Amino acid sequence: MTGPLTGLRIVEFAGLGPTPFAAMTLADMGAEVVRLQRPGTRHIFGLGYEVLDRGRGFLALDLKDAGDRAVARRLIGKADGLIEGMRPGVTERLGLGPDDFPENPRLVYGRMTGWGQSGPLALTAGHDINYIALTGALHAIGTQDRPVPPLNLLGDFGGGGIYLAFGMVCAMLEAQRSGRGQVVDAAITDGVAHLTAMIRTMVAGGAWVDRREANLLDGGAPYYGTYRCKCGGFVALGAIEEKFWLAFLGCAGLDPAALPDRHDPTNWPALRGTLAARFLTRTRDEWATLAEATDACLTPVLTLEEAPAHPHNVARGAFVAQEGVTQPAPAPRLSRTPGAVAPGSQSVPLDPAELLSRWGA
Repeated sequence: MTGPLTGLRIVEFAGLGPTPFAAMTLADMGAEVVRLQRPGTRHIFGLGYEVLDRGRGFLALDLKDAGDRAVARRLIGKADGLIEGMRPGVTERLGLGPDDFPENPRLVYGRMTGWGQSGPLALTAGHDINYIALTGALHAIGTQDRPVPPLNLLGDFGGGGIYLAFGMVCAMLEAQRSGRGQVVDAAITDGVAHLTAMIRTMVAGGAWVDRREANLLDGGAPYYGTYRCKCGGFVALGAIEEKFWLAFLGCAGLDPAALPDRHDPTNWPALRGTLAARFLTRTRDEWATLAEATDACLTPVLTLEEAPAHPHNVARGAFVAQEGVTQPAPAPRLSRTPGAVAPGSQSVPLDPAELLSRWGA
């Protein structure tokens, strides 16, 4: 590997969602990540390949077994970082907590939970939808009738895994200067709350109404939303700035002088109706072709299957094929030490003796 994190060694306790995503992100950037998973583990959906587990090998260890736990201890004693997503107190009871490795003072101990390591909900169960609900973010997303979960992208991955990876890189960078590791307490609720910074600014300034489909970015504004086309597909319109709005009207063949003031929310229902009727006159792809070379901020809403074949994504290499599975390429892009998908079997475990020897454990 030649990525920017080459030379860093990280132990990952197998988990779901945000922890493997954080580990994948670090491995994509060159870190050597070894996953410890229980022998005989099967994919939760019965699949033969997991994108989130790419780029790294695994050891089949049962952390409740004293012998296997001793192997884990030796590896962690030589690691730069550790990733775990168990409930607070579980790794301590296993003797694998943050204070159990005095021989490795530089260890960065990354902890991923929904609620965090402290607080009244810390020991309770939850999922993405619960965590984003508590931050106010879920309330702001959806239709007037009800909140709609944005898959599990906002909580598990946006507010969870990527914040864990970022926190660990920060802590490992600091450890290179100080020689001392620390605990990274990555809570999904904290990360999602952090992601709402701009919306919080708008709320504080009176520029956001606390109800759905009533604001600039939540589908309320007719110039920032999705529209059904003649074929049944959808386009996404994001013409916020005046020059982009005028570019869109030019594509759509609409006269600005004949339209109501778009900055007055009382005009939004009528304007939305006008735009909806116009979009129904062409197919999604016809609109995409019409707007392609303009600043109309109008794009087709592609399906998950269609997106990898779009010319822009192809040109950027946004998706790669690994083990016959189309998946996102490492991101972001670095000019001199770019990330890459490293080899690593998800079916054949690593040899513990060879790994321990190579790590000097």
